[in-house]
Amino acid sequence: MLHRIVIPAVVFAASAFGADLTAIGFKDIQGKDTSLKDYAGKVVLVVNVASKCGNTPQYKPLEAMYEKYKDKGFVILGFPCNDFNGQEPGTATEIQEFCKSTYAVTFPLMEKIHVKGPEQHPLYAALTGPQGAFPGDVKWNFGKFLIGKDGKPIARFEPKTKPDLSDVSEAVEKALEAK
Repeated sequence: MLHRIVIPAVVFAASAFGADLTAIGFKDIQGKDTSLKDYAGKVVLVVNVASKCGNTPQYKPLEAMYEKYKDKGFVILGFPCNDFNGQEPGTATEIQEFCKSTYAVTFPLMEKIHVKGPEQHPLYAALTGPQGAFPGDVKWNFGKFLIGKDGKPIARFEPKTKPDLSDVSEAVEKALEAK
C-alpha cells in the first residue's frame, strides 16, 4: 500500500511503490535511446516542459537548480509535451534552440512525449496511472516528479510550484543526502 503525505502543492510517496522506473525506455531529444538507468545513482527531477506556456519562465529556476546541484549527483530531465493547448508545437531542433537561446538550458532534454491520454508515455503511466506512484493526470506543463538515487519516485510537485521554492529545494537536498 502506498502512503502519501500531502503538503500544499507537494505530494510525497512512501518507498512502497514497486514499479521499476529505470526499465522504462525513452529517447533523448536527438533520438538516442536512454532510460533512467542511465542516471543510476543520481537524483532526477522529471519535468514536462513547453515553450509557449505561462509556466515557461520556470526554465530559468530549473536551470539554476541544475547548476547548483549537478555536481552533487542531481539531474533534470525535460520532456517536451504538446498535450496542453498545443503549447509545445516545435520540432526537436526548434525546442533545443529555444531552450538554449532564451533560457541557456544545459540540462538534458528528451524527445517530445505525451504525458496523458491514450498515447501517454509508459514513464508517465508509471508515475500517474491508477497503480502509479502519484495517481492522477498531470494537470499542465511543468509538472515535476522527483526520483531518488534508487530509481524510486519520492515527490510530485504541481505545475504552478516553482522550482525555486523551498519545498522543492529541500526535497532535492534531502534526496541527495539519502544513502
